[in-house]
Amino acid sequence: MTGFVGRRLLLVIPTLLGVLAAAFLLLEVAPGDPVQEMVGERADSETIARLRAELHLDDPLPVRFGHYVGGVLRGDLGRSYITRRPIAQDLMERFPKTAQLALAAMSFAALTGLTLGVLAAVRPGGWADRWAMMLSYLGVSFPVYWVGLLLILLFAVTLRWLPPSGTGGLAALILPAATLGMRSVAVLARMTRGAMREALASDYIRTARAKGLPDRTVWLRHALRNAMIPVITVLALDTGSYLTGSLLTESIFAWPGLGRYVLTAIEKRDLPAIEGGILFMSVVFVLVNLIADLLYAKVDPRIAYD
Repeated sequence: MTGFVGRRLLLVIPTLLGVLAAAFLLLEVAPGDPVQEMVGERADSETIARLRAELHLDDPLPVRFGHYVGGVLRGDLGRSYITRRPIAQDLMERFPKTAQLALAAMSFAALTGLTLGVLAAVRPGGWADRWAMMLSYLGVSFPVYWVGLLLILLFAVTLRWLPPSGTGGLAALILPAATLGMRSVAVLARMTRGAMREALASDYIRTARAKGLPDRTVWLRHALRNAMIPVITVLALDTGSYLTGSLLTESIFAWPGLGRYVLTAIEKRDLPAIEGGILFMSVVFVLVNLIADLLYAKVDPRIAYD
């Protein structure tokens, strides 16, 4: 197990280096001038030239990339062009909010999706199966921004049960968490239903029933556990997406997380903030997938890592 973790962590280095290079090159060819965004349209050419020299934007591309990679290796992600604050400090301030939203969305998606999937699998063709599949089709069909606006219109504007935006306690977390987790509910319900039906048709399930075990024990302890491998994969991918910030959800609900921070940086052409945000998100995503690989061995004893 230790050797597997070590090998996976070593593979992170070229992965992150590739992410850095791709982000750096894409931002280089993207339209817009970060200095122009900082000084405005009325600045004279002398001021623009001086600021570009201070930010080393006139240096050759390989020199700037090498300088940035060197800073990353020292733990320095640079300073924001707009706020003039260290990027690492900005990211650390916003990540807890993103983690809070991700945890709420993941909990909502896992609880609702697994419940619908199990109910649909144990009674195929029944009302639970039909409702679960209908909800799953609706969940994957509607875009996130449409779901978010619809929830705001219904629960915040019409019924006035919940606040439309902000971070003021548990009530403000419900709508963005439901919006972010809605698609995952649909995918998890369908994935759980398919994996559960396959598991329920296995020989060991017939043996468990022949021993006189209650249906709930057969469903949850035997069938569901063996159906969890694809479910963990979906949860890991979605959790990685949640933790790296959802641009649309955080923007719709004015949630001060990583996604909104990176989106603002893109709008302002804040290159260090964009590059630092992408790097941080990549690290989080890689670690989440590593944890998912380790969970496979815990759920299924047949999986072992040398």
